[in-house]
Amino acid sequence: MIGCGYVADYYVQSLHRYPILELAAVTDTDARRAAQFAAHHRLTCVLPSLAAVLADPRIELVLNLTNPDSHFEVSKMALLAGKHVYSEKPLAMELSKARELAGLAAQRGLQLASAPGSVLGETAQSAWKALREKVIGEVRLVYAEMDDGLVHRMPYRKWFSDSGKQWPYKDEFEVGCTLEHAGYYVTWLTAFFGPARSITAFSSCLYPDKDTDVPLDRESPDFSVACIHFASGVVARLTCSIIAPVDHGLRLFGDRGVLCIDEAWNYRAAVRVKRMFNVARKMVVTPWSRKYPLVRCPTVGKLPRGANKMEFSRGPAEVAAAIVEGRPSRLPSDYCLHNTEIVLAIQYALENSSAYQMTTTFARIQPMPWAQ
Repeated sequence: MIGCGYVADYYVQSLHRYPILELAAVTDTDARRAAQFAAHHRLTCVLPSLAAVLADPRIELVLNLTNPDSHFEVSKMALLAGKHVYSEKPLAMELSKARELAGLAAQRGLQLASAPGSVLGETAQSAWKALREKVIGEVRLVYAEMDDGLVHRMPYRKWFSDSGKQWPYKDEFEVGCTLEHAGYYVTWLTAFFGPARSITAFSSCLYPDKDTDVPLDRESPDFSVACIHFASGVVARLTCSIIAPVDHGLRLFGDRGVLCIDEAWNYRAAVRVKRMFNVARKMVVTPWSRKYPLVRCPTVGKLPRGANKMEFSRGPAEVAAAIVEGRPSRLPSDYCLHNTEIVLAIQYALENSSAYQMTTTFARIQPMPWAQ
């Protein structure tokens, strides 16, 4: 585990649920932070540096939880050292660097994956199963929301992780909500509908002054909206902001109904279906909705407490299982690269005045065995 900051606690929180993973070492550029993290979680595996981790022959998989600006450098060093890599999002801050990582992993026969792994959750897998079963017919249009409210006016300085790490608000505001959050639905949509063909997007920094007690080194979009045109014909509208009231909803519109999800950050959020009928020459959507039965991961019990009911270690565990079984993971590098390109295209939309044409693609991924 490289990086013992705020998000690291979420991975440790669910690590014990996946016996295929053994935490061999943790390290951080801040020795005091690493020591505090290890003491809180009763770990005895602190190493002094990244170099020490990469030199350890016991370590097969590196979990890159560093600052997003460091993702590329750390992942590249790990791949060059012959380690498989699971990185927090995004793979890199530039597409050329993300592409370099994917190429390096392919050359060396290594697994490379990136967060979020929520497509492996029960809600995403259940929605995907419903779509394969044509519960709402053919889908043509999707509305996806990832709004988090006016974050910079919330008491964010009081947000601390389990081990006492403060929410890294400087990094969060500098990276922006699109790179931080768009992937939660982008990864679902590409799994459901395949590769994207083009993107028409707009992004803007509507609050350049976030009232922080330290200056921000760069402005990033705090609002973005994109229309993603998939090669399969589906069009999705995705909105991200840290301005509009909290809304993590997803609606998929089919020719026989609507499939709805209220919360992407809950692996077991309900999947609801509204039926559509032709009444007196008008299409009417029923006011009620029934719950589509959730499939369950047989090895996981109750989800963690807190606002984000997600199993962060499920992604690394899937990669570890793929390594052991000698197969591609369900978060393969070409899929993660494609998702990274989509999110980067939305993030930097102001630099692209016309529709962005995708340059990457991927082989369709498979659902989890327990959801087929």
